[in-house]
Parts: sequence; C-alpha cells; structure tokens
Amino acid sequence: MAEEKATAQVEETTEAQQEEKVTAPVQDPKEFLENFDWEKYEQGIERVDDTKLKEFESLVAENFVDTADEEVVEGTVVYLTDREAIIDINAKSEGVISLNEFRYNPGLKVGDKVEVLIDIREDKSGQLVLSHRKARTIMAWDRVNKAHDNEEVVSGFVKCRTKGGMIVDVFGIEAFLPGSQIDVKPIRDYDQYVNKTMEFKVVKINHEFKNVVVSHKALIEADIEEQKKEIISQLEKGQVLEGVVKNVTSYGVFIDLGGVDGLIHITDLSWSRINHPNEVVDLDQKLNVVILDFDENKSRIQLGLKQLEKHPWDALSDEIKIGDKVKGKVVVIADYGAFIEVVEGVEGLIHVSEMSWSTHLRSAQDFVKVGDEIEAVVLTLDREDRKMSLGVKQLTPDPWTDITSKYPVGSRHKGIVRNFTNFGVFVELEEGIDGLIYISDLSWTKKVKHPSEFVTVGDTLEVEVLELDVEGRKLSLGHKQTTENPWDKYESEFAVGTVHKGAITEIVDKGATIDFNEDITAFIPQRHMEKEDGKKLAKGEDTEFKIIEFNKDFKRVVASHTAIFREEEERNVRAAAKKAKASSDEAKPTLGDANEALQALKDKMEGKTKK
Repeated sequence: MAEEKATAQVEETTEAQQEEKVTAPVQDPKEFLENFDWEKYEQGIERVDDTKLKEFESLVAENFVDTADEEVVEGTVVYLTDREAIIDINAKSEGVISLNEFRYNPGLKVGDKVEVLIDIREDKSGQLVLSHRKARTIMAWDRVNKAHDNEEVVSGFVKCRTKGGMIVDVFGIEAFLPGSQIDVKPIRDYDQYVNKTMEFKVVKINHEFKNVVVSHKALIEADIEEQKKEIISQLEKGQVLEGVVKNVTSYGVFIDLGGVDGLIHITDLSWSRINHPNEVVDLDQKLNVVILDFDENKSRIQLGLKQLEKHPWDALSDEIKIGDKVKGKVVVIADYGAFIEVVEGVEGLIHVSEMSWSTHLRSAQDFVKVGDEIEAVVLTLDREDRKMSLGVKQLTPDPWTDITSKYPVGSRHKGIVRNFTNFGVFVELEEGIDGLIYISDLSWTKKVKHPSEFVTVGDTLEVEVLELDVEGRKLSLGHKQTTENPWDKYESEFAVGTVHKGAITEIVDKGATIDFNEDITAFIPQRHMEKEDGKKLAKGEDTEFKIIEFNKDFKRVVASHTAIFREEEERNVRAAAKKAKASSDEAKPTLGDANEALQALKDKMEGKTKK
C-alpha cells in the first residue's frame, strides 16, 4: 500500500510538472534579460536550470543583435529629440544617432525604419552609439549601381554649391549635380536649391575615381517632350497661350510655353517705342501671348504681346483734329525731324522744316533732344493710315507777316553769318528771317573769290536791305553798302592825268602791278614801263607814274611811267616852238631858218626813240 501510495504521488507530481510545463507561459526574453541578475548567477548564488538557460540563450540569439558584429542592421526610430534620434535595434539598449546624419531626410519620424551600423557598443554612460551615415556608405555603392542599371529615381539632399553645379547626398555618397542638369530652363539662383531634398536620376558612375553624376533635368525632360509634342500639334496662328519669361535680350524676349520656346520681338512687345525689352517684362514673369507665326516644323514660333491690346490709334480721341495743340514726348530723333509720342503708342512727326520759320534748314538735334516734353500743332491727321504730322513754328507768329515794316529797303540791321555758298553769304537777321549777301556786295574794294576769305560762320555783320520779295520770302542784303564807297573819293584823287609815286609790286605777263594803297592796285602795260633811257622798269623799282585810265564802276586803274618823260619832251617841243616863234618875230628869220630849227629838234627826239 505504502509503495503504491508513493508511486501514485510520484506520478501525480510528474503529471503536475508536465502539466505545469505545458501550461506555463513563455517568458519574454527581453523581460528575462532585464530581470535576470547576472552578477548573482556568476557568483553561484542564484542557480538556473540548464535546460531553461539553454532555451533563453536560443531565444536571445534569434531576437537580439550581436553588438560585436560590424554588420548593417535595420532599426526603428522610437524617439526623437532636438538633436538625436533614439533607435531600437533589438539590442540590450537603444542606440543614439545625431540628427545631422538625417539632414537628407528632414521628414524623419517615429516608427521609420533606418539602416544603422554599431559605432560604439558602450560609451562612458553605457549608451549604445550607432551610425546611420556609415551604414548608408556601406550600402550606398550597391544602391547607386542598382539605381543606375535599373534607371531608378533616387532621392538626394542638396548639401551645397560648388563650381559648375551642386553637391548632392545620395545614399550617403556625395554626387555631383551639374548646373545644366538642375532644370530644363537656365538657373540664375543656385542657392535656392541648397538644403532641399529632390529626386534625381543617376546618369554616370566612374568606379575608378568613385564619382557619381546625377540629373534632375533628366526626370522632367521625358514629360516635357511629350508635353512639347502635344503643344506643337495644337499651335495655331492667333492662339493665346500663357508663358513664362525665360530670357531677355536686346532684340526680344524668349517665352517658355511649357517646353516650347517662342520669341517676342522687341517691336511686338509694346505699341510704344522702347529701348530695351526689360522696360516691359521681367525674368520669370508670367504672360499671356498670342501666336503670330511659326515655321513649317513649328520650331521657331513668333509671339506677340502688344497684339492683345487695342491699337492706340483706334482708341485715339475723336476730338483731336487738324489745328489743335497737343503735348508729347520726343521719342526718336532723325536728321529730317523728330517723332513725338502724343499718347501711348500714337506718334506724330515734326519735320525739321516745321521746327522753325527759318528757311535755312538745320538738324532736328539743334532744336530738341530725346525725352523733351514739347507742345506742337496738328498739321495733318490720317487715322486710316495712322499718320500724323506736327509743327512747332506754328506756335509763334510768322515773322514775314510784317516784313515790309520791319525790314524796308534801305534799312540797316545786324545779322549773324549762318552759312556760305560759292556766290554769297546767308545772314540771319532773326529767327525765320534770312537774307543773302552776294559776293560782290561784301566789299567795295576787295576782290573776294569766296566768302570764307571775308567772314566766318558765326560772325556778326552789319547789312543793308537792298531788295525785298515778300511772296518769294527772299531778302537781298549788302554789307559794303553800310560804309562809304571809297571809290567816290578815289575818283578825284586818282583822276586821269594825276601823278603818283610808287614801287613796282609784281611783274605779270602783259605788264606789271603797283599798289598805291590798300584799295588801289594799278596796272602798267608793258609799253608804259619803258624808262627815259629805253630800259624797262624792274620789280621793286620806285618811280613816278601817271594815271592814264580810271573806271570807278569796274575798279580799274591804269598807270604809265613812260608818259611822264614823254610829256616832258612834248613840253620842250612846245616851248621850243614858242621860243622860235618869238625869235622870228624879232629877227624876222626866214621860213627856212625856222624849219631847220624844228627839224633839228625832231631829229633829236627820233634818235632817242631809236635807242
């Protein structure tokens, strides 16, 4: 009985142990490790069943990371601070990673899975230190190569600018993003992309130098190409599209129509004249434009901006009519006139002849300059052809209206030399009143070959009105008439028969000249240059001359030296004749005696002449 009872108790105990073994819950290995006192276990104070210990060692090996392995493991973000991320990798404790390692992923949050590498198993505070950067670097090249081979889209963090482009963090590798590969349009501000996460395509890998080149442009080119084909297929003249100013040049503006570029020429930007397109548009500005024309392939598209607005001539007030006074700004100057913008987009031409009453035309630049605000009178107006001519001189009275009272014939005035011609000088008496001095009316005495010998442009001359043609608006002036004609005085001073002393100035072909004063230059014919001894006068020889011709009208004076001694001889002959007559009366000589005396005198004179 006792044995059976003992056997029954043993069986009951065994069954209970088995039942307990079956029904006992499995303890969480993490909880077990946290509650297990390893120090007591090592000192032998607390014993653990070998079977149970092996069971827990097996569970730990399956569920916990061996912190001694330098392998990349996956962890979970369990907590975030301002500077660090707490990562659970199923180790004895959570690890810590600086948030600087997640700059490429600013959207990191609790629950995210991240790859890490155990950097320090236990720091001074017993903390497990992990590295996400190192883990990414280890895995990076495999991922980059895979992304390149499979043409996958990758995410990268733009770290900074560099020469020619940007540096991008892709899987922990610093890749180069060329400036031309950032976008399809030119980039002016690279800094706007720094510290941003963008999508890229790996376009080139240099394994030898460990260089990676990425492109953001490649991602959008395919979409743009499709969009471009669709836009081009739908282009029509007169179609209005929205575009963005892509580039501004001196001759026009390039507009991005969504992958297709078009050009607005400077003349199609505004109805008003402009010097540069940047007066109308700005870079990156959105605009509505109209298609004016395109080539067969639709690769060159001509756009217009001003065509979307009503033409200013169509909006020009009907109240403006011929004779009205208008104000405007000088926008363009040419030699023949100036264009005045009366209202925006509406211009009128002031011809240079309408700028002044003066008949002596000058350049328009002498009257106005670009930007001047001036008043003018409407002379012609053609709304159909969109042309308008203006005048400025009409704002002042025509100076020729009272010309007969202001400048009667014989009146004397002062004027300014404005221009020369071969035949005379134009002198301006006042604005709009010009007169001509013929070259013959410049001086009483000087023989002027060209007016420039007598006056220069800008000189002030005293003039006398000689003739007045009101209908022809012509005024004939004289300068010499303002002074006394010296030839009136010379007419008596150098009368025929008067004798004057002087030196031969110049020997000419048919004789010589002699200057008696600054006005009188006399001519001496060769036969009148003979001296008493029969020789000819030489240049510079000083002697007496007799005036044998004086013409005031033609200013001609002719002199003779020979006449001086010839006259003396004739006087001697006359004196001898007179003496002979007196002697004959006293002595009553015969007629033969008188004849002999006269013949002797005659022979003497003929002998000198032959010499």
